Amino acid sequence: MAPSLHAFDHAHIFVANRSAAETWYKQVLGFEPVAALRSWAADGGPLILKDLRGAIHLALFERDAGVCRSTIAFRTTALEYRRWKQHLHQWLGGRVTEEENDALMSLSFADPDGNPYAITTHMVPAVKHPGYFVQIEQNRRRSWA
Repeated sequence: MAPSLHAFDHAHIFVANRSAAETWYKQVLGFEPVAALRSWAADGGPLILKDLRGAIHLALFERDAGVCRSTIAFRTTALEYRRWKQHLHQWLGGRVTEEENDALMSLSFADPDGNPYAITTHMVPAVKHPGYFVQIEQNRRRSWA
């Protein structure tokens, strides 16, 4: 049996122009460089980016972009999913596709170098019915009364 894993640490992302990619990741996904690790980017090393909470890290390597078959999927809440959908369509237009099944909903897109991403939620009823959480909260409050 394999030992357990603690958490997702980071993913290596290969980009043709790291400076342009840094801008894209900031504008589209809100990722910023980790200041303490910026020196790693020298001599072909990775530029480490983090999300706003610092929970997700991406390592951007400047290399010829090859065909990527792996998709990196980020999980979010139903409310944030709706916000991401609006945000991605604003930045990427028709280059975003939405997939849905009984268990999850995903927004799929790629960075300018073709690296595929998805933003996913498992809260399908709450995405499809925006009043879902209001109803749950009202029921919760009644049960406390």
